[in-house]
Amino acid sequence: MQKTPTLYEWAGGKEVMEKLTKAFYDKVLKDELLYPVFKSMGPDHPKHVAHFIAEVFGGPSLYTGGDRGSHARMVAHHVGKMLDETKRKRWIALFLETVDEVGLPADPEFRSALVGYLEWGSRIAVLNSTTHDNPLKEDAPMPKWGWGETGGPYIPS
Repeated sequence: MQKTPTLYEWAGGKEVMEKLTKAFYDKVLKDELLYPVFKSMGPDHPKHVAHFIAEVFGGPSLYTGGDRGSHARMVAHHVGKMLDETKRKRWIALFLETVDEVGLPADPEFRSALVGYLEWGSRIAVLNSTTHDNPLKEDAPMPKWGWGETGGPYIPS
């Protein structure tokens, strides 16, 4: 029996994740709605986000290991940013546009899992952006995201 790949493996691994987030944040910096939120991000921000998503999607500990990040540190980046639904929707739209341009898998199961994660994570980011205190302790576990109810990747017979 064949092992179901992780979302990280199915997406294409580290290089694809880094390519995706670099292309995405290039778009964000040209977007009049999102630019003010991200104009001060450091040059390594896209790579750190790629590593975070990679780890959440079942890849290696790139974020918590190599980048010395944590779930609490990722949440801390959103605290006090006062994000709203309009910005959240634009962020998701640009991300999904970039996913298509970079050529991540287009099968319905992968896209369902990806969109589910983006909806979940972006809504948490909005909630945390309206607080002034990080709701997570430093030792909070990293989120883990999988195929969910889809049952694995779509492989036509």
